[in-house]
Amino acid sequence: MNIRRSAAALAAATVVLGAAVPAVAATPSPTPSVAIPDGLYGTTDPTYDGVWRQSLALLAQRTTGVTPADRAVAWLTGQQCANGAFAAFRADTAKACDAKLMVDTNSTAAAVQALAALGGHRAETEKAVTWLKSVQNADGGWGYTPGGASDANSTSVVAGAMAAAGQQPSQVKKAGKSSDDALVKLAVPCDQAGGGAFAYQPDKKGALAANADATAAGVLGALGKGFVTTAGKTSAAPVCDSADADSPSGLARDGAAYLAGAVVATGYLKSALPGAEDQPDYGNTADAVVALAAQGATEQAKKPLGWLEQNSAAWAEQSGPAAYAQLIFAAHATGADPRHFGGADLVAQLNASGPAPQAATKATGSDTDADADADKKDDSESGHGVWWIVGVFLVAGIGIGFLISGRGRKRQP
Repeated sequence: MNIRRSAAALAAATVVLGAAVPAVAATPSPTPSVAIPDGLYGTTDPTYDGVWRQSLALLAQRTTGVTPADRAVAWLTGQQCANGAFAAFRADTAKACDAKLMVDTNSTAAAVQALAALGGHRAETEKAVTWLKSVQNADGGWGYTPGGASDANSTSVVAGAMAAAGQQPSQVKKAGKSSDDALVKLAVPCDQAGGGAFAYQPDKKGALAANADATAAGVLGALGKGFVTTAGKTSAAPVCDSADADSPSGLARDGAAYLAGAVVATGYLKSALPGAEDQPDYGNTADAVVALAAQGATEQAKKPLGWLEQNSAAWAEQSGPAAYAQLIFAAHATGADPRHFGGADLVAQLNASGPAPQAATKATGSDTDADADADKKDDSESGHGVWWIVGVFLVAGIGIGFLISGRGRKRQP
């Protein structure tokens, strides 16, 4: 969940690579080109990842039993357009969204996941979901922008949003096809190089190249899971099997098999920017932990989780709230304590990066409980119970995280 699901966060790769920073940069981030709005988490330019990093921050707080500051939530809801969509960042929310504003599926889906978890925002989430459905492609998937070719990252983050909003992603269809159908077309066959992985998108010749970031997203998308998930039923080490590779469970298993193989030697995924040497990719590694755990490959998730506990502190401090959120999601998925993560209190560090939260309550311990609490609050209030262009081209060109993530952001400061 790094920049893979947010071209906004990926655009920030040229700045700090948000929550998917492949390595800890030696130079500081440039001065923001816009003032940091009141209520927003992080201190870097929000132009490309404001909604993404805010959504991940609020979702991570909710996951750990923290009640976010009212103005932090208000900032996020204030970013929504009248049609339900979100852009990466709107500097002037008093001005109505128009055709010149680049709204996107990633920011919108991230906001849905956060607002659904917080509860009390049924109107906003329903409008956002309606918009997402309106821009679904005929192959069942989603691109970063309306009308753009489907990619594994966008398709998966939207599937997670649908699940968060109480819908079955496999039943959300366009021309008879769902996100599952789109992901099948992006899965690398077991008998090919990178078998089991997902490609971000096919290349110009239609070939599929394994992409770890897209694979971590794709596993969650196939499982119908969002950023926050608990470990699935423990299973044997996943192995790519072409016999049922077209089924959602097979897609998730095969993707997990690829990720398990990618981290088995070093404990981390690697990433390289053009002209740079391969370096540890902290954001994608955190996403891989979540994906492995969600699939039930908890044993295979232990090594990368341990590596993150020992090595991610400097990266998270530099990258900001979305990075802390990604690590919190990884800890949550594996049953680890985010307040004692390699000697760091991720929750306190996240809280310190923005408006002081209202309060900390006992964490629910499960996604089901969190969703139930949110639903109750929604019912009570509903009356039933009383730089972005750069990001786009980077995504289209290299398909890496998601901010992201950033997921990894992303991504995101």
